[in-house]
This record gives sequence, C-alpha cells and structure tokens, in this order.
Amino acid sequence: MTSADSRQTRNGASDPTAAPEAGSAAGLQAFAVQLRRMNGEINRMTHGFAAHQQLHPTDVSALAAILDAPAPLTPGALREHLGLTSGAVTACLDRLERAGHIRRARESSDRRVVHVHYEASARLAARDYFMPLAQATERARARFSEAELTTVLRFLTAMNEELSEAPPAGR
Repeated sequence: MTSADSRQTRNGASDPTAAPEAGSAAGLQAFAVQLRRMNGEINRMTHGFAAHQQLHPTDVSALAAILDAPAPLTPGALREHLGLTSGAVTACLDRLERAGHIRRARESSDRRVVHVHYEASARLAARDYFMPLAQATERARARFSEAELTTVLRFLTAMNEELSEAPPAGR
C-alpha cells in the first residue's frame, strides 16, 4: 500500500487526518502544526497583555471582538461571540469599563439597547504592547510577494470562515 493509499478510508474517501505524503510541505499535518504554533505564540502575547493590564485573558478576547466588529457590539452579541453566559459577559464588561478599556452607551431610540465601544486611550495601550507583533508581522510579510500575500490572506479568511461555522468539539 502506498502512502497515498494509506490516506484513504475503507469506503475509498480521503482521510483528511491522515499524514501527508513524505515531503509534502503543504500537508494537513504541516498546516496544523504551524497554526497551533502561531496560536500558541499569539496566546502567549495575549496572556502577557492581560497580566500587564490586570485583566483576564477572556477580557482580552472580548476587547479583540469589540475592536474587530464592523459596528458597536451589544453585550448579547458579545456573549454569543465568546460563548459565555450573560452574567460572565456582564462581569467582563464591568472589569473592562473599570480599567478604562471600553464604555457602554445607550445610543438608539430603544434605551434598553446598550452598545459597547473600545476607548481610544485603550487602543494606544494595546498598540504599544502589541508593537512587537506588528513588527514581526511586517518582517514576515516582507518575505513574500504581493501575490503570495493575497493567497495567504485568502487562506486565513477561509480558515476563519470555516472555524466560525464549525461546532465546538463534543457537540
């Protein structure tokens, strides 16, 4: 049986978890290893920022969601995004507000609706702390052509889309 044959299941379908062919730099396992390594390094930096700001790592995840949202988030949308209970989101937002990272505002005609905004001063603190990440990103980007970077960005976008639709393990 060749290595290509060993990646097929009994019904003849490809097994995406099987080891890639020897020498395949783009095999699934190689991607998995590099994605885990990158995730670990970003987590290391995120946990460092959380400790530096006297926050919980979940608070930093909330900050990232608030920052990256195309429009101000509601606590309910943030709860859904983070997979937390409403009480946990309230506690998180309370900590972030006390620390000066966010503000809550009732901006719509329905005064029951609260929107969460990232404070400009908090952006500066995050920008200063994460400058080494931005610099590392620029150094890595400099190794690739525009066409390659376009492909990498397409891949990362597709990965995020797929991951956002995948149910958590065990469901």
